[in-house]
Amino acid sequence: MDTFDTMLSLGIKNKPDGLIISDLKWKYLVRCVLRGENIMMIGPSGCGKTLSAKKVAEVLNRPFFKFNVGSTQDARATLIGNTTYDKTIGTVFHKSQFVKAITTPNSIVLLDELTRGTHDCWNILMSPLDPTQRDLRLDEGSNGEVINVADGVCFIATANIGNEYTATKVLDKAISGRFPIKIEMESLDSDQLLDLFEVFFPTKTHHQLSVMRKLCDISEDIRLECKNEDSNLSTALSSRSLVKMAELVMDGFTLEEIIEVSIFTEYPDDVGADSERTFVSQIVQKYFPVDVANPIVDPRKKKKS
Repeated sequence: MDTFDTMLSLGIKNKPDGLIISDLKWKYLVRCVLRGENIMMIGPSGCGKTLSAKKVAEVLNRPFFKFNVGSTQDARATLIGNTTYDKTIGTVFHKSQFVKAITTPNSIVLLDELTRGTHDCWNILMSPLDPTQRDLRLDEGSNGEVINVADGVCFIATANIGNEYTATKVLDKAISGRFPIKIEMESLDSDQLLDLFEVFFPTKTHHQLSVMRKLCDISEDIRLECKNEDSNLSTALSSRSLVKMAELVMDGFTLEEIIEVSIFTEYPDDVGADSERTFVSQIVQKYFPVDVANPIVDPRKKKKS
């Protein structure tokens, strides 16, 4: 068995606990890193895209560099570098951290939230991401220094796709085409969520487990509703936010309190009886007995404190 086959086998076997991703998608991810090929992970916020990139770097013991493309305001300074003036030596050019990342052999370069990037940012990334070029020109002039991407560098991009992500942009076809392999991450179902809670909270009481199960079931109901063609809801609950809700369970919060502060607030209440929040209140109502003293009700009817 050659080195690639050995490392691929080890990487597949060592899929980490706490990362909920199918075996096939994990295999694709490991393979692309080992081959130094670009890969894009798409899906809703909080479904494990960034975590997957970090974990595969740990499993394969690869240098890891993260760049939040969505928060990049000055693309040239972030991706290429900037100049400063020193009166003793004159103008000095400082290469960016991105240059260090792409010149580090076998590194993983995470381009987080690529769909929130500016067109200037995408234009600079075109050449490094191109498998036939794999370089970065530091100066637009014909004699400018050119930095070659080191052997084994893997670019992993994450992207939010969906109408609810209003700050995202439709990816340029040229940029999208530089990621021929795409892994679609989805919101977790109730069983997967319960497995995730078990990783983070292995020690819990019977009551805490019961509340967590109800949270998983509520999340599943919302997730399935979002998949309907004529859905009343725009987005499902993210795995990240549900882990935070489970933390509240461990800290003694009741299911009603968690719904009040962590679920209702995810959905707008701006169109009266037809609002998303009203619809969610109808979903969660069935998880409370009819004789409960203070059942979950339409949040618009609650008195303001």
